[in-house]
Amino acid sequence: MKRIAIINLIVIVIIIAGGCQNTASHHRPIIGITSCFSESDNTVSVDYKYIQAVLDNGGVPVVLPAVNDPHAISKYVTQFDGLVLVGGPDIPPAAYGQQPHETVKPLTQLRYDFESRLIAEWFRTKKPILGICLGMQFTNVVRCGSLIQDIPSHVDNPVTHRGENSWHKVKIENNSLLGKILSSNEPNVYSNHHQAVKDLGKNLKVIARSPDGVIEALQRTDGPFGLFVQWHPEAMTKNPDHRNAIYGALVKACISEQK
Repeated sequence: MKRIAIINLIVIVIIIAGGCQNTASHHRPIIGITSCFSESDNTVSVDYKYIQAVLDNGGVPVVLPAVNDPHAISKYVTQFDGLVLVGGPDIPPAAYGQQPHETVKPLTQLRYDFESRLIAEWFRTKKPILGICLGMQFTNVVRCGSLIQDIPSHVDNPVTHRGENSWHKVKIENNSLLGKILSSNEPNVYSNHHQAVKDLGKNLKVIARSPDGVIEALQRTDGPFGLFVQWHPEAMTKNPDHRNAIYGALVKACISEQK
């Protein structure tokens, strides 16, 4: 898996943050992309597929390191046009009032604290947002929802949601945001997750499910563009049209908000 260290992008963040207030309305939208943090070696990284998907669809990708500085988080929120929430480990179950299942591997406290605040502040702006896998689950929890901690343990006759080559069908609501974006309402998607949305968070709507009933996509109901999917369109190299439709919709929404 190709990954990129965020350290190499810090200069880019500084340059863009310093100038985008004056140029955002005249240039390609600047899309923030969250990242993973490793405590074992004190590094930050992100799968390059997220970056490429934003870049290929007309956005300017900027990777956001997790920080515990409220001022920096506020700058992220005010300076960028759109946001992509990437995948990763599990949210601590205490965040939604549960004891951890034995399969839970929680993300670091730094990333949890950072993205909790980032998502909450971003929602208040009503700027376009796209959540992928953990990004969808994280948004649901921040919006006061809960999760199924382990699909194989808690869902009857589950389809394979996680594995080396895990593809399955999802059924999308016809009149939903996602239904309007994609050409198919029953696409075959690549997924890699063992958790899923249980109780729905505030101002979110279920718009897709897998054959076993697991919630596969949400949209926000209190803003112009908020899309959250359990699968990984950026990794669907076998179906680039699907990837480009979703990431392209995010970029177009950002451009629309600039006008």
